[in-house]
Amino acid sequence: MTRRRRCLTLVLLWGTAFLSGTAAWAGVSLPGDPIAAARFSTLDEITTENVGGLSSAYSVALPIGCGYSGAPQQSGDLLIVVTPFPHRVLAVDLASGTVRWNYAPPANSAAKGSNIDCRGSQGPTVSGDAVFLNTLDGHTISLAAASGSVNWDMQSADLEAGEPLGAAPVVVNGAVLVGNAGEAFGVRGWIKSLDRSTGRELWRKYSTGSDSEVGINAGFHPVYKTEQGHDLGVSSWPPAGWEHGGGNVAGMIASDPETGLIFHGTGRPAPGNPDRRAGDNKWTSGLFARDPQTGMARWFTQLTPHDPYGYGATAANVLADRDWKGSSRHLLVHADANAYVYVLDRDSGEILSAAPFAPANAIDAVDPKSGAPHYVEAKAVRGDDTTRNVCPAATGALSGGAPALSGDARLLFIPATLLCMDIRPHDVSYLKNTPYTGVAQRLRPGPSPNRGALSAWDIERGKPAWIVPERFPVESGVLATAGNLVFYGTLDGWLRAVDAGTGRMVWQYRAASQVAGQPVTGRGPDGKQYIAVLAGLAGPAGRSAADEIDTLDRTAAQGFANAIPDLPHPPDAHGMLYVFKLP
Repeated sequence: MTRRRRCLTLVLLWGTAFLSGTAAWAGVSLPGDPIAAARFSTLDEITTENVGGLSSAYSVALPIGCGYSGAPQQSGDLLIVVTPFPHRVLAVDLASGTVRWNYAPPANSAAKGSNIDCRGSQGPTVSGDAVFLNTLDGHTISLAAASGSVNWDMQSADLEAGEPLGAAPVVVNGAVLVGNAGEAFGVRGWIKSLDRSTGRELWRKYSTGSDSEVGINAGFHPVYKTEQGHDLGVSSWPPAGWEHGGGNVAGMIASDPETGLIFHGTGRPAPGNPDRRAGDNKWTSGLFARDPQTGMARWFTQLTPHDPYGYGATAANVLADRDWKGSSRHLLVHADANAYVYVLDRDSGEILSAAPFAPANAIDAVDPKSGAPHYVEAKAVRGDDTTRNVCPAATGALSGGAPALSGDARLLFIPATLLCMDIRPHDVSYLKNTPYTGVAQRLRPGPSPNRGALSAWDIERGKPAWIVPERFPVESGVLATAGNLVFYGTLDGWLRAVDAGTGRMVWQYRAASQVAGQPVTGRGPDGKQYIAVLAGLAGPAGRSAADEIDTLDRTAAQGFANAIPDLPHPPDAHGMLYVFKLP
């Protein structure tokens, strides 16, 4: 059986498990399932021909808050939802929309001070009879899925250092994987493994520091010479710079049964002022492959060495097994904040191709032989000068939402942000739990009149098959289905479905607030296919439309107030769970 055939078989097996209600809804990254991590569903009841009849089954009102960017997950006949901080977990009856139980974990109000990017919850993770979630104030919690009672509650992150938690937990082989956030406060990045039954820490590996702390030993085999050396997590920094060097693990963690590895990105180095941290700043702004049992690294590929613009590499990874240039390969496809789509061999970390999917004038090429990007000298960031019109902006060409893969693994559907920035460094010193950035940024629209897009990227050809322009950045995740549909949301409040082959819009629904959540789909207890999505104020981009933001301040909402001052205020600032089905 070829690898491509095995991939297609995995799709069918996953669809069968999903129908029985034992797996999470499509659109959510499932541990141990590369197809689920691709946000593709084999369900095909809703198609391009009948999607016009898709209508609201019910909606559930949720609290006011910013950071509605997560995804619901299914547990039997329940749909589990986590709201932004102070979090609330709700179990919604999938058939009726009735809330069966809800749980509000104790909240430390000090967490609001470290939430400068309006970070929300990427959602819960359902595994067997348990629900796992991370909280903004640094807890990882396990709940009983049937009742919401607490199995265990562990303090995973150091709130006093400005360290919140990043992505939703991932459960792999009896362990819960968790990554941190907080590089804006000089927090040192890490990923850890907790025992699924007790929450006890099994291992922790860092993104900076000595080889032993990073998880590098004789089994580490990076493909590029720039990643080969002793204690590069220390020597590629100024003295002691790595101790507050960022590189947080705030993005999704992908698990792969084919290779037996997990894959995760690392965030930007700290501080943002590149003059304060000479060197490549290992192991930030790149991709790790690790052994989930031990945390030891197998390979690392740095996508943006030194990262003078603060892009990081925490965008979601998509795993695909398919033919590449005539050979069957295990692929990792990564649309990066630096505006390039990378195709890597996930056995080795070798870059097979890299091409820009959005305007990029800070990096004009990537050399697959060395893995190095070519920085444009005219856009260099140095001294106290202002570098103008750098594309993309530091918020990234893919700023939050996760892309989806088509069923034939040919197209990657990318939610794009098309913004640029002016950037000026300034001096900064580290002080615990205070911003450690050292740059001032003003966002601005890019060269296109549209500030966002949904792009269908042809993976092998390295170019778009089609593009749907959007007025505002696309912050939502993307869902693709076997019904030849692609679902995504917009900041001005639309949930849209387009034809996967052409990009033609075939359905849309106007929500009461911004749609920056991950659309998901699944089959309900009545046998029908459902679509669900969360709406509400998004991250910093969406927050620029909040009542308390002064759009005359060009730096407000991390600069989005200057880039999208025309973003309308939502009719309702509450969050909302929307669920749809055919009649």
